[in-house]
This record gives sequence, C-alpha cells and structure tokens, in this order.
Amino acid sequence: MGTTETDGSERAALLEDPKSFDPKGTLALILMYFVILVTMWVYIYFVEFLGNDLIVVG
Repeated sequence: MGTTETDGSERAALLEDPKSFDPKGTLALILMYFVILVTMWVYIYFVEFLGNDLIVVG
C-alpha cells in the first residue's frame, strides 16, 4: 500500500556497475589533506622550536 518496490534487475545493475564507487578520488583527497597537514606541522615546528630557520612574514 503506497510503497513501490524496485525492479530486481535495476538493483542488480547498480550493484554490478564497477563505476558506481571510485575510491581513488577519495584516497587522493585524503592524501592531499595529509600532505598539507604535515607541511603545516613541519613549518610550525621550525618556526616555533628552531628559531631562525624559517621566517614568518606578516
């Protein structure tokens, strides 16, 4: 009553589609954010703890 069931063939097609989920883009974003985070951490480390090796402009 009031509910529609999806066709089994449509559901099977969605599950078998190899392009329905591509984890490479997600992995690339995670790695990019990790590289940015590590770069910022290294920069702050040199500024805060090692003195004059890096210069903060501003």
